[in-house]
Amino acid sequence: MITGLRGLYPLPTYFILAYLISWAIWFPLYSPALGFTGLPVLPFHHGIGGLGPLVASLICTWIFNGKQGMYELIKSMVRFRPLLYVALALFSPFMLAILAVLISYILNGEPVHLSALLVSGDISGIGFAGFFFYNLLFFGFGEETGWRGFALPRLQKKYTAMTATIILTFFWAIWHWPLFLYRPGLAGMGIAGAIGWLFSLLTGGVLLTWFYNSSRASLLVCAIFHATVDIAFLADFTDQHIKSYLGVLITCWGMATVFVFKPKRLSSGHQKQN
Repeated sequence: MITGLRGLYPLPTYFILAYLISWAIWFPLYSPALGFTGLPVLPFHHGIGGLGPLVASLICTWIFNGKQGMYELIKSMVRFRPLLYVALALFSPFMLAILAVLISYILNGEPVHLSALLVSGDISGIGFAGFFFYNLLFFGFGEETGWRGFALPRLQKKYTAMTATIILTFFWAIWHWPLFLYRPGLAGMGIAGAIGWLFSLLTGGVLLTWFYNSSRASLLVCAIFHATVDIAFLADFTDQHIKSYLGVLITCWGMATVFVFKPKRLSSGHQKQN
């Protein structure tokens, strides 16, 4: 712990740093919406901005928890046991996407093209493996090392798992605001769409809290699940209803998780606190 900074509050410090780092990196992407043009944009610029929560968590962990805290954080980033949760995080979004495709076939008569799961218009030319590792690094570890690795266990020291998830989702949502100025899927979203997006973020937060608490605080599991969910939603499905069906399925999973594992713990095991 850095003695001179003991008076700072860990969570506000973390949130402010995460916001400032990501928003500063993303500025050339959303600056045209604010009247600033011509700023240079790097390859994978959007993804690089996703590393803000990770960088903020490393800085804050070093400040408030020192070398031991850094060791515990890094150890959780490579914790691959229990393997059940690794497998569930890796495959469940794709299984739900396949189910959504089948629902679309039954309701709309849309032909089944599962190859769309291996393709995304978001980034082209790097193949499925490259796209998976892109999401795992920049948005899996980039976000989850901060939101679930640093913030969630500290919130759970004071609140139930569900309340902590709701609070964290609020600050997580704020972090996304620049994306509404330049990301195609968000820029044209109306009020109703934004409310639906916020609810989906909360549902994702519930599932990530469950994964984190149940997997003995494995950030690897959370990062994998975050990456695979993103890939499933970014797949190039010809029928856009499929993404709606996928969203409904994940929402049902999140609601069932709260019902089965209870709001207090959201865990099949113990609840991690720092």
